[in-house]
Amino acid sequence: MLKVGLTGSIAVGKSFVLSVLGELGCLVLDADQVAREVVRRGTPGLQSVIDRFGSGILLPDGELDRARLATIVFADQEKMHLLNSIIHPLVFEAQDRWLSDSEIMDSNGIAVVDAALMIESGGYKRFNKLIVVWCEPAIQLTRLMLRENLDRAAAQQRITAQMPQEEKKAYADFLIDTSPGFPAARQQTNEVFEKLLLLR
Repeated sequence: MLKVGLTGSIAVGKSFVLSVLGELGCLVLDADQVAREVVRRGTPGLQSVIDRFGSGILLPDGELDRARLATIVFADQEKMHLLNSIIHPLVFEAQDRWLSDSEIMDSNGIAVVDAALMIESGGYKRFNKLIVVWCEPAIQLTRLMLRENLDRAAAQQRITAQMPQEEKKAYADFLIDTSPGFPAARQQTNEVFEKLLLLR
């Protein structure tokens, strides 16, 4: 089975690319969804977050207040690193279980894991190939402001907290530029998929 990592900075279109790869027949996993699951109410992961950040990061129903936690960690790199040190090992474990199950299901398939911090965490090293999704910074900023209902300063803060796009691109085996819009991104994704088929 070919194991492919898919990454890119915030609000560049990773989820769209992942959905297209799924339509084309890849087995796909959204690590953001996994990251949510490992800190659901009642999980050891959530308890670890509470132990370090306090119960103020909970919603009234006991679930994690993701928006509040994001506000805290995007404003403080040390707290961001602390949160990542809790979440990343749990996410890696869940990803590895999924990859093992996927290989049993389809040993000749292509398994794609989408994770925003795959390079920063070192997680990309577990994959045969790496796709980096990117777009022009002004487009990224606008998309993030609209998606998260943030003002320009708050959106820029979140972008700046991550590894620069140009640095991420240097790690890529394949690049997909979503700047021209989603029809063009779909075409690029189709082309990358055809190349991945030859690598199985």
